[in-house]
Amino acid sequence: MWGLLPLYWHLLDSTPAGEVLAHRMVWSLPTALLMLAAVRNWGWIRPLLRRPKRLGMLALSATLISVNWYIFIWAVAEDRVLEASLGYFVNPLLTIALGVVLLSERLRPVQWAAVGVGGAAVVVMSVAYGQVPWIALALSVSFATYGLIKKRTALDGLEGFSADSALQFLPALGFLIVLGARGDATFTGEGTGHALLLVVSGLATALPLIFFGAAAVRVPLSTIGLMQYIAPTTMFLLGVLAFHEEMPPERWAGFLLVWTALCMLTWDALRQARRNRRTAAVARHTPAVAEPRPAVVTD
Repeated sequence: MWGLLPLYWHLLDSTPAGEVLAHRMVWSLPTALLMLAAVRNWGWIRPLLRRPKRLGMLALSATLISVNWYIFIWAVAEDRVLEASLGYFVNPLLTIALGVVLLSERLRPVQWAAVGVGGAAVVVMSVAYGQVPWIALALSVSFATYGLIKKRTALDGLEGFSADSALQFLPALGFLIVLGARGDATFTGEGTGHALLLVVSGLATALPLIFFGAAAVRVPLSTIGLMQYIAPTTMFLLGVLAFHEEMPPERWAGFLLVWTALCMLTWDALRQARRNRRTAAVARHTPAVAEPRPAVVTD
């Protein structure tokens, strides 16, 4: 879903990135409330309000994802999808680093090798740009840190998205009101289809974030980081095939390195899954050994 989002934001390129971001935030809250009502999941709100430290972490996560959204929307509008994809190639490496350094997660040797190949790909792509890829770095740092905070807050996907949306709603609504008062808003001036796209941006935001938040509390951060290569690969293909951005040989070399890393990770994951199934089968068929009872000594 994240990989295909450039197609959505490209349809809104006549609207400034700041206004698209504000609509994305404003319409995310009603979307979240409807989903919470559908599953009748309200019990987490009161305990959360009684924990100021957790609320502070959520405020930080909402700020980080807002920065990430703005840069990404702006990059699509400026025809820099390939550089945005580079950011999401870097992001899994940072996510893995945070998981290993801060959460003491462990990687298998093949995973380390794949991360090394992925790092080489990022270096090759960075050299291809001929300058510090600030868009890529800002996207990767903001989202990797956001993932770490989501891991620490331990809210489920829908709960975390709803909390973020509630914190973003009022500032975004205030921005849109000021924009409308100045006559600079495009919400009503670009036709019904354009207005509907802005409204549905809440749902386009909700689904991938809810799935990500749900995964963040169930799956090791290192695994999440490795799987996040899917989104930048999709963005990269869109940049080349749909938006026809420049594609020199150096970028192709980096892209092929990334696919090499993905093949290594896939092979390792399949091998580990077979081992886990074998271990589980042996455990099911091995009878439990009773503990010897201690001898009773009497006078």
